[in-house]
Amino acid sequence: MLTSMVSVSNTASTYTAFQYCRRRHHQLLRASSAAPGVDLKTLESALAKKDSNAVKEALDQLSEVGWAKRWSSQPYVSRRTTSLRELTSLGIKNAENLAIPSVRNDAAFLFTVVGTTGFLGVLAGQLPGDWGFFVPYLIGSISLVVLAVGSISPGLLQAAISGFSAVFPDYQERIARHEAAHFLIGYLIGLPILNYSLDIGKEHVNLIDEKLEKLIYSGQLDAKELDRLAVVAMAGLAAEGLQYDKVVGQSADLFTLQRFINRSKPQVSKEQQQNLTRWAVLFSGSLIKNNKALHEALMTAMSNKATVELCNQTEKNR
Repeated sequence: MLTSMVSVSNTASTYTAFQYCRRRHHQLLRASSAAPGVDLKTLESALAKKDSNAVKEALDQLSEVGWAKRWSSQPYVSRRTTSLRELTSLGIKNAENLAIPSVRNDAAFLFTVVGTTGFLGVLAGQLPGDWGFFVPYLIGSISLVVLAVGSISPGLLQAAISGFSAVFPDYQERIARHEAAHFLIGYLIGLPILNYSLDIGKEHVNLIDEKLEKLIYSGQLDAKELDRLAVVAMAGLAAEGLQYDKVVGQSADLFTLQRFINRSKPQVSKEQQQNLTRWAVLFSGSLIKNNKALHEALMTAMSNKATVELCNQTEKNR
């Protein structure tokens, strides 16, 4: 008992020291990143309150004093006709397949479930007596249960697939590249980022401000705001397309873009939707290539679970 208490005490002390060092590191990093006379407390306070308008105002002020030079450096975007050849010239691999949802993770998960249960069912069939009948039957029903869950609660099945997808060696790097691209393009376009997550099944970047949220919910997005949101929505897809032969994280992005399109006025035709998607990938991909060092720095910071404030300060180190 005494040994256990000492062990717990040492662990608690180590944890406390670790937390102190981590806080101190963040404080020193903030101090070293900020130029003389630059006050980051307003930004820090706005982020803590999750106030998108206050975050935007704080970054606008920091940009005026030369601290956040690339914040909102691309505020004006204008849609134009875009071809697949332009995407290929930019460096997007397999541009013709970008809008086709990937089934790599889904197929691997289902194949593993069916294959494993089938193999175990065959082995269980060798059990003596009634066990050789009932156990294979129960094991075989697992695949049916998985399919039933997928039809009744797709989100639950998708969470399981996301967790399973971690077995792929490129999975975490893909997530970081994908979400860092959303973060970067939102920053360059001038949309305030409130939080992000790279946790499996929860990966996302929250960058919709209050004004845009009201327009989305009311179904009154105009062409200008739709273009801005489309560029940010397609950023993750573009980042993957520039790096990998196949994009696997585009389903959520395409769903988000379709949601924006459905909430816009005037209505967008099928041909216009296709062109909007291509153009948004081209525009965001160009920004990612032109800001490659900042994108990679954001990948590193987000992979290390840096705060949004520290992610915003990444620009100062480029």
